[in-house]
Amino acid sequence: MPAVLAAAWALLAASFLAALLLLLWQTGRPGGFVSGLFQDLIRYGKTKGGGGQRPAWLRLLQVPKRWFTHFYVVSVLWNGFLMIWLFQAEFLGVSLPSWIQHMHHALGRDSQSEDTDCEHFSAFLVLLLLWLHSCRRLAECLWTSIFSNSVIHIVQYCFGLAYYMAVGSTVLCQVPTNIRNGKELSMQICWYHIVGVMMYIWASLHQHRCLVILANLRKSKSGKVVSLSHSVPSGDWFERVSCPHYFAELLIYVSMAVTLGFHNVTWWCVVMYVLFNQALAAVLCHEFYQKNFSSYPKHRKAFIPFVF
Repeated sequence: MPAVLAAAWALLAASFLAALLLLLWQTGRPGGFVSGLFQDLIRYGKTKGGGGQRPAWLRLLQVPKRWFTHFYVVSVLWNGFLMIWLFQAEFLGVSLPSWIQHMHHALGRDSQSEDTDCEHFSAFLVLLLLWLHSCRRLAECLWTSIFSNSVIHIVQYCFGLAYYMAVGSTVLCQVPTNIRNGKELSMQICWYHIVGVMMYIWASLHQHRCLVILANLRKSKSGKVVSLSHSVPSGDWFERVSCPHYFAELLIYVSMAVTLGFHNVTWWCVVMYVLFNQALAAVLCHEFYQKNFSSYPKHRKAFIPFVF
């Protein structure tokens, strides 16, 4: 297991957990310069308004939220390339590029491994699922979601670009550089592949439905965009939580952990990062709905149904 990579994701997850705890601790307390900077870094989109009026120099560091689309363009291209290289290495016997081998060594991955064919196929399948997820999200950004004039911080934008490259590279690092090692590999489908893929499809369908619900709030019955303001969503998982699309994102990453066979520690660290990252965003959205809509359903949780 690439211990360096697992440690990096664990550290990132811990950072977002600390940010979440700090946000909850700061609620209702007066903030100074440091607090304002922290709020500006963690908020985006509609929740930016909850951070108060920002100084002019901070407003220079923001870009349109619709640039989220760039994340998925990068992910489709980068993870598509990684998927092609991994396919060639696993099934055609082509060596991985030297820079990928250097990356493996730097992150603590041995060139030799006793991983089974099933585990090799697991990594390829997860990379495929990640690429399909990015393709769907790109399509939704282009043709489903209706973006307002809200913004994100330039640091969040750069982090997002780096994240989608890092997460695909993490999957690739779950196999050794010398994948075949002189032997023929077969495509062995295991029971957890089926469970993971089914969970992935289920979570993806619900995430898409929730994004359609959000988009329809800004459309007339004829499909024409009539407003860019925010309304209270309802239907599907919105009946239980304020941000079901964030919850579905977490389930998608959990499904990939299942597809890897449950035991991949590095990927569970990625899941922990997604958990705290999405929880932080969900708390901010939940706070926005409660502050701006007096009749907002009190039984709704922020992120995880019945729990949080």
